[in-house]
Amino acid sequence: MKRKFTIKSLISITKNLNNLWQSLQKAIYGLYFVLGTWLIFTTITLVVASSRPVDAFFVLGGSIRRETYVVQQAKQYPQIPILISHGSPDPCIRLIFQRELADLQNVWLEKCANSTFENFYYGIPILRRWGVHKVMLITSPSHLPRAKWMAQILLGAHGIWVESEIVQELGIPGNRESRLKTGLDLTRSLFWAILSQIIQPQCSNVTRLAEVDMQAWQYRGFKCEHQGGVGRSENDK
Repeated sequence: MKRKFTIKSLISITKNLNNLWQSLQKAIYGLYFVLGTWLIFTTITLVVASSRPVDAFFVLGGSIRRETYVVQQAKQYPQIPILISHGSPDPCIRLIFQRELADLQNVWLEKCANSTFENFYYGIPILRRWGVHKVMLITSPSHLPRAKWMAQILLGAHGIWVESEIVQELGIPGNRESRLKTGLDLTRSLFWAILSQIIQPQCSNVTRLAEVDMQAWQYRGFKCEHQGGVGRSENDK
């Protein structure tokens, strides 16, 4: 009797395991189908976007020379919005644009990011709200090739084609690239490329350049990188 019970139990367990395995296989095939469809759709979107004109400038903070470069683009293409992700102090950027008589209304400053990964983490939702299809990424050689690869992964996952403009820095850059740093950032970028399809983080510290309060900043005091040639230099005593 005990033996019969054991055999019946084993048969029942085997059937349950087979059913579970079949359900798991169906879920995996379904996931493959969804991912495959998404990849095909995204690839088609990117191919179409690649032939379109640039409709946003995306500046990764880290050097005031990137902002002095993008101001020239702002003068040439005033209709294209500019997103500067944790760049130089707000008044320094405003002074650069005012010096060049560039429009301030179409420039936005995002101040939540504290790393290259977070530049994209907070920047992508903003670019998506703008309906961007092709972006000009502005960075420096000290961020290569990591920043460019991350942009292609993260922005590309949202159907945004990436072109890059590399702005040369003067002196010795504070940033140092390494294989480990690049590997870690690319790995989490691959994961976030999928998760960001459903999770859209919002930065609570985004300011239009035209709304930067210069009076308040002058009262508090500020310093600008010497290379910018505006405001108070870091070398001033």
